[in-house]
Amino acid sequence: MLNIFVLVAGVVAADVLKSRPSATMPYPVALAEGAPASAPSDAAPIDPDRLADKLDDRMSDSGLSDGLSAYVTDASSGTVVFEKDAVTSRIPASTTKIVTAVSALHELGPDKRLRTDAVRDGDRIVLVGAGDPTLTESNATGDYPQMASLEELADHTAAALERAGVDSVRLGYDSSLYAGPLEGPDWKPSYIWDGNVAKVTALMVDGGRKHKERKYGDRYDDPPRVAADKFARQLREAGVRVEGKPAPAKAPHGADPIASVDSPPLAALVEKMMLESDNNIAEALARQVALARGEEASFAGASTGVGQVLSDLGVSGVHVADGSGLTRNNRISPKALVKLVAIASDPENPGLRPAITGLPTAHSTGSLGPRYTADSGAAAGAGLVRGKTGTLNGVSALSGTVHDRDGRLLLFAFIANGDAAAGSTLDTFAAAIAECGCS
Repeated sequence: MLNIFVLVAGVVAADVLKSRPSATMPYPVALAEGAPASAPSDAAPIDPDRLADKLDDRMSDSGLSDGLSAYVTDASSGTVVFEKDAVTSRIPASTTKIVTAVSALHELGPDKRLRTDAVRDGDRIVLVGAGDPTLTESNATGDYPQMASLEELADHTAAALERAGVDSVRLGYDSSLYAGPLEGPDWKPSYIWDGNVAKVTALMVDGGRKHKERKYGDRYDDPPRVAADKFARQLREAGVRVEGKPAPAKAPHGADPIASVDSPPLAALVEKMMLESDNNIAEALARQVALARGEEASFAGASTGVGQVLSDLGVSGVHVADGSGLTRNNRISPKALVKLVAIASDPENPGLRPAITGLPTAHSTGSLGPRYTADSGAAAGAGLVRGKTGTLNGVSALSGTVHDRDGRLLLFAFIANGDAAAGSTLDTFAAAIAECGCS
């Protein structure tokens, strides 16, 4: 009987093993496995005429006509290898986040963290928002990175109150760090309703989402109050009696917090913003630039602060009215986008690198994950194109890096404004660079 059991068990096990899916291979590697290694330093330069032959026909057939601007450079030399109305400033949509990323990293540094405090004011605890858009109520064990959480803040607060012999408090909340309108200039009301972005406040939990796990979907109308309600719940679970309902309050000036939690470093926030095209992170980072520059933390102050940073970097052709690109009031030229990508790619600027490492990869990650498929007309760019996308009605943009057939790294930006603007069309332009051996 034992022999029969072992034999049957072995057959079943073999069957299970055969039916189990094979190990996953990184998609970009699988698709780009025929791509050459990086071009040698003595490789022949790109012939702009040959690259133009690749791009001109596709652009002519795109139906974009006068609404298209483009700029392409060789990353190693900075040589311009293709341009079309490159200094014309157009509506950039979410490629604005390249501006926000570089500005924030340059001004604040990649190690900067946003600290949410609990401050004691007599018999009241005040929850003070510092503009951390990734603050969460609680982290699951497998969440990465682990965000600052109200659960942890409540535990630390409860411990501090216990040491002070306090077991009952009132709760206030302070979101006064930000000023001005809660919604950006020219934002559609549907951006909030559809869950593209929450109202921009200095205190929010889980991006103001009613359902944490959904990127899009319902957002709360009053994110600071909801954050305070959730903090009150966590305090009660930590053993603190919270009297009444949380109410708006101003933290005492100069008061030391009794507990704090820190966001992930700015480098991680930038990467998350770029990969997921997270609008609330973008608006938060733009306001951090404003504060660092001595401006008020508002849409107007962020515009001024970011403009000052760009001036210091020597980048022109940019006007931003928000940090996310949801407004149609922004104007950026392809040449400016490529210059920012070049600055962030420069080994002399390691602190800006997260603006590049956060870029989605074609047919693999982020907003480029579903694109560059085998039947898209842009499959040649799969795994070789990395870029920030941008989409609004009548607006499509794409900017980032691409390796060509000879292994050269090129920097590019395409912006299309017009009824025919579509990301799938711009993908074919980037793919044309990838498949070009244009020496």
